[in-house]
Amino acid sequence: MPENRQYLPEGLRPQAPITLTVLQEAMAAGTILEAPVERCDTRYTLHLPLGSTEGLMPRQEVLSPWISGAERDIAVLSRVGKPTCFQVTDIHADEKGAPVALLSRRAVQERALADFLEHLGPGSVVTAVVTRLESFGAFLDIGCGIVAMLPIEYISVSRISHPGERFQPGQKILAAVRSVDKERRRFTMTHRELLGTWMENASRFRPGETVRGIVRSVKDYGSFVELAPNLSGLADAKEGLRPGDGVSVFIKSIRPERMKIKLQVIETLPPPSALEPLRYQITDGVLDRWVYSPPGYEKTPVETVFTPPAP
Repeated sequence: MPENRQYLPEGLRPQAPITLTVLQEAMAAGTILEAPVERCDTRYTLHLPLGSTEGLMPRQEVLSPWISGAERDIAVLSRVGKPTCFQVTDIHADEKGAPVALLSRRAVQERALADFLEHLGPGSVVTAVVTRLESFGAFLDIGCGIVAMLPIEYISVSRISHPGERFQPGQKILAAVRSVDKERRRFTMTHRELLGTWMENASRFRPGETVRGIVRSVKDYGSFVELAPNLSGLADAKEGLRPGDGVSVFIKSIRPERMKIKLQVIETLPPPSALEPLRYQITDGVLDRWVYSPPGYEKTPVETVFTPPAP
């Protein structure tokens, strides 16, 4: 789906000031709006300040019941202070004559899910926001609070021990749909295909250069050093290195036909102060096949084939 699709992840929707007129027009047209939640009262109703109008979102309208964890109190409480999308379902006056708008996030999610199941197939590239990190992967908001799973092995070609080495909560990223389980209404995402092929990454480096890298694994015969999220090389064995260490490395050789980069560790460096910005080679569209290995690679090509779901 395009970048400006209607069902953007929460926090990414361009928002003009919300007035009573805007709310009335949105209710008539079914337009999706977004605003931060100010508080959650004792009845688990969310309160959203909408200009001169008070916005109320009852508990049952906060989250669609098919979303994992929807029945837990924390699913409602955790919305406080965060941007939240909604549809206006009613506008009326309270006992003092002040306008009150009833809001539903659930209605938006139901609309978004139906649209996603129809249009998002394997290979579809979407904008997402990282919502939570676990040892096994990252949870992504792919639109209006609909959560998809990005397993750790699909984050990058260079293996990492935890998604926190690549992402942080609230970060905007791109991801592609790897598979869709329509019966369970679940999306599994992938990320590594968007970060470039071996050749696209290796072309940034030359033999004889000394560059910075991150040690990802240490073996008896040497250490694998990440030069970019989709590119690693093998350095000769050196005592004292540990996974996660920053290092400077001398590039001894680059061999596309074997997809090998030989390195020599010069010295250990302080760890990076922040996550490296991600460089995307693919930013939109629908992928059907992605080949990581370069032309002339001597072994079986390393590739991803995005298989459309069965009708």
